[in-house]
Parts: sequence; structure tokens; C-alpha cells
Amino acid sequence: MNIHEYQAKALLKGYGAPVAEGVAILKVEEAEAAAKSLPGPLYVVKSQIHAGGRGKGKFKELSPEAKGGVRLAKSIDEVVAHAKEMLGHTLVTAQTGDAGKQVNRLYIEDGADIARELYCSLLVDRSVGRVAFVVSTEGGMDIEAVAHDTPEKIQTIAIDPEAGVTAADVTAISKALQLDGAAAEDAKSLFPALYKAFNEKDMALLEVNPLIVMKDGHLRVLDAKMSFDGNALFRHDDVKTLRDETEEDAKEIEASKWDLAYVALDGNIGCMVNGAGLAMATMDIIKLYGKEPANFCDVGGGAGKEKVAAAFKIITADPKVEGILVNIFGGIMKCDVIAEGVIAAVKEVGLKVPLVVRLEGTNVELGKKILNESGLAITAADDLDDAAKKIVAAING
Repeated sequence: MNIHEYQAKALLKGYGAPVAEGVAILKVEEAEAAAKSLPGPLYVVKSQIHAGGRGKGKFKELSPEAKGGVRLAKSIDEVVAHAKEMLGHTLVTAQTGDAGKQVNRLYIEDGADIARELYCSLLVDRSVGRVAFVVSTEGGMDIEAVAHDTPEKIQTIAIDPEAGVTAADVTAISKALQLDGAAAEDAKSLFPALYKAFNEKDMALLEVNPLIVMKDGHLRVLDAKMSFDGNALFRHDDVKTLRDETEEDAKEIEASKWDLAYVALDGNIGCMVNGAGLAMATMDIIKLYGKEPANFCDVGGGAGKEKVAAAFKIITADPKVEGILVNIFGGIMKCDVIAEGVIAAVKEVGLKVPLVVRLEGTNVELGKKILNESGLAITAADDLDDAAKKIVAAING
């Protein structure tokens, strides 16, 4: 689960991290009062969407020369003008795709005198099995280019989970970021605070980009991005309340209610499988035969008929889907249960696109018998290769 920048900053502030004063707004009418509540005279108006690259983004409704989704304002009138241009409009960034995201919230923040921009993130480094700081002196909007062109400028410092962030770790991180003076002193409290927040809130990612050194020498969290482990949200009611469903795909929201692993993609063949590895193989073979998957949908190893039917309905709700491939290996999950779930869903929502089903494993013959005797337009497949060929051929007409 992701949250907005202003929410992430509020959370970090609770751990003692240095952040600027700011106010989130939902309406243009709130912009003037929000700006007046801040020290000024420099303000920053930030679009709040779950995507990076906002500063370089473009609004669909505005001219190509218009400013991006993060703008400086030197007066309250300018804050209001920016709010009018941004709220309710569609921001397209490198991470949103061409469709972009509608800006429904703004964060109006007090400006900062920036001396240097740095990059700092925390994530689970699976190569060593520890939470690690990933830092660079090249912070700001072009960190992706740094990672691609000069990866040696990015350093990783893994943290011993028993010791936590030690003085030696702080020194190593500070050295990597070339911190000294007041910034180095601030680092002694900031980096342990970030690590504590990451662990206590079960985050999957905590990114501060940029982390700035201000002209007075102190550190400040200028931007913050957080992603949380969905499997741990039951421990964090306070985090769950921050969820903004308008930023999520409606199909993914429905899938989460059924505990389905569902991710919407850009192709035209819907996929329903059980097991992440089987899902990847299914998507790969669809691409091998010249088509693209419309989703990643893993119903898991122990799904019942109702869960299978829910997955099928979510897949068919996608208007891009021109065909559906069900690929199930029945181990814990029985093939006859899958067959009954598919048939129940087809009878409820109808079948307007070709459907190919490949079953293998426990009760496979019973599953095939149920499908064959259903009277529905379901094409059976002998194996994965056969299934992929049949669904692609059906779509191609």
C-alpha cells in the first residue's frame, strides 16, 4: 500500500525527522488560507499522486510549456493560481504512463533554501537479508538517470538487525553523502529515526528524494515516499486509514477484498493462475506467441469456488480483455473446484470473449468433465503451450 507525500511526512515527523510546515488541500478555495498559515514568503505547491517524476510531469489539459506538478510560488496569489491549474487536472509523468493521474489533492508547503540535494532510501536488500540504506550525493529528479548512467555514485549500507543503526553506520552513511558540520550532527538522529520508522511500520520502501542540506547547514526531508507491506497492515490500523482508493485500480481494490494477488497490465489476454511462478510462465508464453497479458492474477493454492468466481469476474470487468486463459496446476487446489468456479462466474457475468482452460493435477479428469458437460463455449487445452496457441488463435480470429 502506498500513501501520499504529506501523509508520509506527517508520519516521519512523529519519529522526529525534520520536515517543513505544510497543509494538504482538496479544493482551490482552501489554497489561500493554507498559504497564509505558513511562514512564507516562498511556497511550494505539490500535486499529490501515487507516482514519481511529478516535477517534470505535464498536465494533459495545459499547454506543453506549462509548469509541472511541483511548483514554486513567491506570493499567496501565485499559490492560488497554481492550485487552479493543478487541482482536478490530469498529470502525466514517467511513472503514470500516458493515461496520467488526476490530481485530487495538493500539498502547500513552506519553501526551503537548498544548498545540496541528496538521495536516501531504505528497503529490504534480499541479497544480504537485511534492511539497507541506499544513498547518493546525486539526489533530485534525475536519480533514475544516475542509477542507469553512473551507478557507482549510489552506495548501499546494510544494517545489522540486532544492533540497529550504530554510530559506525551513521558515519558510513554520512561519509557516502559527504555530510559535515550541522548536517553530520543532524544525521546522528535522522538515520536511526528513518530506520525505526521503516521497521515499526512494516514498510517495503521509504524514499527521501531529495534529502536536502539547507543553506544554514541543517538537513531536511524535502520529499517522502512510502510503501507498506500489505501482509502486515493488520498490525497498523493507523496506516490503513491513510489509504486513498482513488489512486488505485478499481479491479485491484476488489481483488484485495478477496485476498487475490492481482495486478492490472496493459495487454489484452486475461490470466487466471495459481502460483506466482506459474503466472510468470503463463505471461511469458503469451508474449512468446505475440500477445500481451492484461493482468497478473494469482488465486493462490487454497482458493474455493467463490474466490475463483470473484477472480474471473474481476478479469472480465477489464474492457481491454479480448480473451481469457485459465492455467491451473491442481495440488492443494483441486481442478474440479476450479472448473466449478469458472462455470459459476461465466453463468453470472456471461462470456463475451474466448476462454481457454488448461487444467492439470488433482482431480484433473473430473475438472475437464465438468467443463465439457457445462454447455458453455469453453476451449480445453492439453498443456500450457497448447493453451497459449489456442487463446492467441482465438483472438486473432
